[in-house]
Amino acid sequence: MRNDAVPFRSPTSGGMIDPSALMRIKSMELRAKAVVEGFWKGIHRSPYHGFSAEFTEYRQYTRGDDPRYIDWRVFARSDRYFIKKFEDETNLRCHLLIDRSKSMDYGSAGHTKSQYAGTLAATLAYFLFTQGDAVGLATFDDRIREYMPPRNRPSYLRRLMQALEARPAGKATDLEAPLQRIANVVTKRGMIVLISDLLTSIQQLERHLGCLRAGGHDLVLFHILDPAELNFDFETPALFEDIESGRDLYIDPATAQKHYRHMLGEHLNLARAVCGRLGIDYHLFATDRPYDAALLEFLQHRMRIRKQVRRIHSPRHRRPT
Repeated sequence: MRNDAVPFRSPTSGGMIDPSALMRIKSMELRAKAVVEGFWKGIHRSPYHGFSAEFTEYRQYTRGDDPRYIDWRVFARSDRYFIKKFEDETNLRCHLLIDRSKSMDYGSAGHTKSQYAGTLAATLAYFLFTQGDAVGLATFDDRIREYMPPRNRPSYLRRLMQALEARPAGKATDLEAPLQRIANVVTKRGMIVLISDLLTSIQQLERHLGCLRAGGHDLVLFHILDPAELNFDFETPALFEDIESGRDLYIDPATAQKHYRHMLGEHLNLARAVCGRLGIDYHLFATDRPYDAALLEFLQHRMRIRKQVRRIHSPRHRRPT
């Protein structure tokens, strides 16, 4: 069996796919497929089984439907063809906004933040494509490097996957110009998923994400950091290179650790507070955390949003005419 076909599982992560092992799959699309398919199989064996049942429904197959969505288990029981259909099949338009600044090229867990972020974006894109949703992509550092408007075609998914395989080429993280461009280009309401290490001004983050929220977009933010950045558990003094500026800094971890953790804590708390004020779904992820967890949190967010929409449009909330 080829390595690309092996479903890697971590014995310490509750059966979820281990990110380091997943990176052995060279194809970005196959990585994403392994996560999504493994995720659905895992849900049926977990306490979240009810979540899966609530998320899908079935209808009888009619000529012209995509046969990929036929549920063969139902066919085996009933001898009839049924299509598995997602509840929120509403032609969602989703933009994936991916940080490609130089700082994303750091990694201590066998893979970089950029590789983790790219695979996470690919996983979300693959999942959304299977629902019939339109997915677009914007990669950025201090400006937009590549922009692909939302589409839903198999050939487009392959192009999107290829774009996600590129390594970071920029320098500083600057959310101002990319978010301004997105706000100008994306005029129809939809979902925007930002994946970044957020090594930038949180004040800029608040101002420009606030503009997108004012435009009616649903925002999800995945804050990606390496475990070494979160823990700063270095033991011996050494030269540390600032990836974005290229400067070398001599640091003694014994004296710097307390100050570093304090500054990081303030940064993370500010990011959470900004997202809380703006109504943005915020998720902090270390690059050794399984992708299944990110996909689960993403789907739970979508279900909450869908329930809110149903409450708003339910008959008892409509004004009498």
